[in-house]
Amino acid sequence: MKTTSIRTALVAGAATLSLALAACGGGQTADGSGSEGGASGSVAVDGSSTVFPLSDAAAELLSEENPDIQVSVGAAGTGGGFEVFCQGQTDISDASRPIEEDEVKACEEGGVEYTELRVALDALTMVVHPDLAVDCLTTEQVIELWEPGSKVANWQDLDPSFPDQEISLFGPGTDSGTYDYLAADVIADESETTRDDYEASEDDNVLVQGVSGTEGATGYFGYTYYEENQDSLKALAIDDGEGCVEPSAETASDGTYTPLSRPLFIYVNSAEYGDNEAVKAYVDYYIGNLAEIAEIAQYIPLNDEQYGETQDALASVGG
Repeated sequence: MKTTSIRTALVAGAATLSLALAACGGGQTADGSGSEGGASGSVAVDGSSTVFPLSDAAAELLSEENPDIQVSVGAAGTGGGFEVFCQGQTDISDASRPIEEDEVKACEEGGVEYTELRVALDALTMVVHPDLAVDCLTTEQVIELWEPGSKVANWQDLDPSFPDQEISLFGPGTDSGTYDYLAADVIADESETTRDDYEASEDDNVLVQGVSGTEGATGYFGYTYYEENQDSLKALAIDDGEGCVEPSAETASDGTYTPLSRPLFIYVNSAEYGDNEAVKAYVDYYIGNLAEIAEIAQYIPLNDEQYGETQDALASVGG
């Protein structure tokens, strides 16, 4: 969900980027064709709360260029976003994981053809109460802590050298792509679930408050929300066999923060992109200014090769 500080960043970033774009003669679309000033209409976006700041930043910045395009951005969670997207109720679905087989089938049944566009990188961040004397977990310890049926209740259950402190757990709900990523890609249990005896919320700010306000607590969410609240939280380094690596833009980009770095996506209704000038204008602006949008929303931008793949994918929409 959108935080006050992200809102402040969007407003400041909109002003800065608008001046830069004006100096250059307007915003660039994905194909470099210029501004989106002639389009009008509405665009409906919903899905991942992790991707929300990116899509909302794109909407805020585009409104500076063209107030005739009205973009609504929701944060129902990745699963909830795909549910309405595959029913044709939204134009774009934000996702913090790739679309799953049952969702592909739902889109097929709903007659929705789509294009996947990678828009940024994120580092799923394990955080603890700032006073807890734990600094690093191995991947195996993360799995042991969060796997289905886990009975880990005290930090010493993970390592005798850890504090004798009861663990309080906070995490995203089951509609969240962040939950799905931990369950399916990190824990990799065939049930694609985690333990369920934790305080769950789709609002990452609630998770931040829970961990920062509870002695012995731990939780997880996207890197942005840690950055926004690092004065009241401590991020854990992760050891995947090559030593403890802290989450950061650099370690997510260079692949050393494994297995918790992940791509973020938007899924675009291909027919709407071809037929709805507002959808096309918004997506073109989003991808054309992706590096600036990622910086304003405080996410990890794609490298040149990844960005080129996203541009190629956008160029193929409707092709």
